[in-house]
Amino acid sequence: MDRFNPRGPFRRLFTAALRPRLEPALLAATAAALTAGVIAWLIGAPRIADWCWGLGTVAAIVPAVAWVLAALRQGHAGVDLIAVLALGGTLAVREYLAGALIALMLATGRTLDAMAQRRASHDLRALLEHAPRSARRRSGTEVRTVPLTEIAVGDLLVVGPGEVVPVDGRVTGATAVLDESVLTGESVHVERPEGDAVRSGVVNAGGAFDLRATATEQDSAYAEIVRMAQQAGAESAPVVRLADRYAGWFLPLSVTVAGLAWLASGSAVRAVAVLVVATPCPLLLAAPVAIVSGLSRASRCGVIIRDGGALESLGRARTLLLDKTGTLTAGRPRALDVAAAPGRKPTEVLRWAASLDQFSPHVLAHAIVDTALGRGLDLSMPTDVTEEPGRGATGTVDGHRMTIGRTNARGERPAWARAVENRALLDGAAVAWLTVDGCLAGAVLLRDPLRHDAPRTLRRLRAAGIERIVMLTGDRTEPAREIAAVLGLDDVRAELGPADKVAAVRTERDLAVTVMVGDGVNDAPALAAADIGVAMGARGSTASSEAADIILTTDRVDRLADATVIAVRARRIAVQSALGGMLMSLAAMAAAAFGLLPPAAGALLQEGIDVAVILNALRALRVDQAARPSLTPDTEALIHRFAAEHDDLQSVLEAVRAAADQLSDSAGPEALAAVAEAHRLLTERLLPHEYAEEHQLYPALAPTLGGPEATATMSRAHAEIERLARRIATHLSLSETDGRLAQEQLDDLRASLYGLYTVLRLHFTQEEENYFSLAP
Repeated sequence: MDRFNPRGPFRRLFTAALRPRLEPALLAATAAALTAGVIAWLIGAPRIADWCWGLGTVAAIVPAVAWVLAALRQGHAGVDLIAVLALGGTLAVREYLAGALIALMLATGRTLDAMAQRRASHDLRALLEHAPRSARRRSGTEVRTVPLTEIAVGDLLVVGPGEVVPVDGRVTGATAVLDESVLTGESVHVERPEGDAVRSGVVNAGGAFDLRATATEQDSAYAEIVRMAQQAGAESAPVVRLADRYAGWFLPLSVTVAGLAWLASGSAVRAVAVLVVATPCPLLLAAPVAIVSGLSRASRCGVIIRDGGALESLGRARTLLLDKTGTLTAGRPRALDVAAAPGRKPTEVLRWAASLDQFSPHVLAHAIVDTALGRGLDLSMPTDVTEEPGRGATGTVDGHRMTIGRTNARGERPAWARAVENRALLDGAAVAWLTVDGCLAGAVLLRDPLRHDAPRTLRRLRAAGIERIVMLTGDRTEPAREIAAVLGLDDVRAELGPADKVAAVRTERDLAVTVMVGDGVNDAPALAAADIGVAMGARGSTASSEAADIILTTDRVDRLADATVIAVRARRIAVQSALGGMLMSLAAMAAAAFGLLPPAAGALLQEGIDVAVILNALRALRVDQAARPSLTPDTEALIHRFAAEHDDLQSVLEAVRAAADQLSDSAGPEALAAVAEAHRLLTERLLPHEYAEEHQLYPALAPTLGGPEATATMSRAHAEIERLARRIATHLSLSETDGRLAQEQLDDLRASLYGLYTVLRLHFTQEEENYFSLAP
C-alpha cells in the first residue's frame, strides 16, 4: 500500500483536526481579556485593565505572526499582516484597549474564516476502502480466496455475480456480462466473450466467469485511477481567497499612509491610529460572513460545499464540464418505444416482455418491467424460466413459449423489424426482441433518457455567468452528440477514459475557472483536477464524492444551478461588503492621519464599520426569489399528477405511431382498425388530459411564471393536437361509407398521424422540461 502514500492524507487529517480548535480558543481568550479589562476599568483599576488588554493583544500576536509567515511562504502577504502591525503598534505606544479590540476582531474573523474553509480530505479514502482486497484463485478443481497482492499475471480467477473484477485480465470460458459504467459511464451492460480484455473495477452483472489475470493489482486500471486522482488533487493550485486579493493593494496603501502620517507629525501614536483603522475588518469579517451565509443557503438546497474557497471559485467560474451518464441523463435505461409485429398491439408486446422479465437482474429487464407497471399493465406469472447471461430470458407466459432479449433469428428480417433496427441505430437505443412460439412478435427500444431538469439547469447556469459548457463522456460518439445538440452544448468529447478526462479538464482550466460535474469512479480524477469538482452524491460513487468540492445530495442536476446562483450572489455581497467597508476605512485612515482619531476611538469606529458590513453580508442568507420560482403545494401536486399521466399516456403515442406505420404498409381493414383504436385512445385518454392541463395546470402555473403569456405557446400546441385529432376523426367518418380508406385519404391521414405523434412527443418533452422540472 506504500504506493498510495497514506502518510500525506493522515498528516492533512491531523492538521485539519487541530485547526478548528485553535481559532475558537483564540476567540475565547481575546473576548475574556477584553471583558476582564472593561470590568477592571469600571471598578477603578486601570493598571489591571491595561494588563488584561495587553495580554489579550499578546495572545493574538503569536498566532497572527504564524499565519503571516505561512502566507509569506506561499508567496503572498495576507490580510493578517496589517493586523500584526497594528497589534504591535498598540503595544509599542501602550494603546492596550485598541490592541484588545483588534485582537478580538482578528480572532472573530479567523474563526469565521475557519468555518468557511473546513473541507474533507481529498485522498479518496473511498477508493481504497471499496477496492477489492482479495480474489478467488482457481487451481485445478480447487478455488481458494487469497489476498489480492498474491495475484500474479497468468493466474486463473473466478469472478462471481455482483463482484468487482479485482485485476485486469481476459475472459476465459463463458461470456461475461459486465457493468462498465464505473469506468466508461455507459449505463447499458456489455458482453465480453472469451478472449476479450476486462479492466479491474467493473462489476460482474451476469453469471460467474473465469478471468485470466494479465496484470497485478498495482498495474491494474483501478489502482491507476486512484493514483491519477491523488496526483490531480495534489497538483490543484491553492485557492487565492477574495480577502487576500484585496489585501494585495490595501496593505501597501495602509503602511504608506501610516508612514507618511508619522513623518509629517512626528507622532508614532498617529501612525498606530492609522494602522488601527486600517485593520481590514471588512476583509476579515464581512467576506467570511457572506461566504458562510452562502454555504448555509446552499445546504438548505441539498448542496454540500466543502469550504468557502470552493464557493468563491464557483461564483466566478466560466467553464462547465459535464459527464453524460447519471449527470445529464438519468443513468438508468428506460423504454423509448414499443414496436409490434403486424396483428399484435404494442401494449400486448410490453406486457408479455415484462411478464417474462420479472425475475431477471438485468438493468434492461428492470426498465421493461418498470415501464409496464408504470402503465398499469397486469403482468402474468411466467413458468419454466431460464436466463442466459447476455442473451436474455426464455419461459412460458399465458401458454406461449417466449424469449426476450437478443434474437437468434437468421435470414431476411420482416420490414417492421428492419424499421426497428434502423430506428435503434438512429436513436442510439438498445433493442430487446420478443419472440412468441418461435416468431418475432415485437421489440422494446430502450435508452438512457435525458434528465427533464437538464435543459432548464443549463439555461440558468448560462444566465449565472457560465460561458462555455462541454460534455466529457466515456460513452459512444453518436448518442453523446445527439444530447449535446439537444442541450446546445459548446463542445462534446466522447469515448474518453479517466486519463483523457483529466487532460481535458487541465486544458480547460488553463483558460478559465472550471467546474467539473460527474458521478462515477471514472470521474473522480477529473473532479480532483478541476478548480471545482461537483459530484452527484445521491446515486454517484463515494469516490467521486470524496474527490469533489461540492456534493449534490439529491438526484437533481438543477441543484447545481441553485448552488451557482447562490455562489454568485454570496460572492457579490462579499465584494460589496469588503469594498464598502474598505472605503469607510480609507476615510477613517485620512482622519487618523490628520490627528482627528486616536487609536482607541479608531478601534471603536472600526467596530462600528464591522457591524455595518456584517449586517450587509448577512443578506446572503436571504432567499433570492428570482433564483427559483416558488410553487404552492396545490401547484406541486398538479405537476406531479400530470407528470404521472405523461408516463401513462406513452401507450397512446405508441398507438398513434403504430397506426401510421400500418398505413405505410397497406390500407386494408387492419390498418383502418389500428387508426380507429388510436382515435379511441385519443378521445378517451389523451384529449381529456390536454383539456385538464389547459384549464387546471396552466392557470396554476401562471402566477409563478409571470402571467398567462408564459404558457401561450403550449396552449397553441394543445389547439394543434385537438385539430389533428379532429382531422383523423374526419377521415374515419369518410371511410364509414365504404368500410375502407379511399386512396386519396391515405397521404393526408398518414401525415396527420405522424404529425400528431411528433407534436405530442415535442409537447410532452417541453412540458416536462419547462414545467414539471419546477417541482422538487
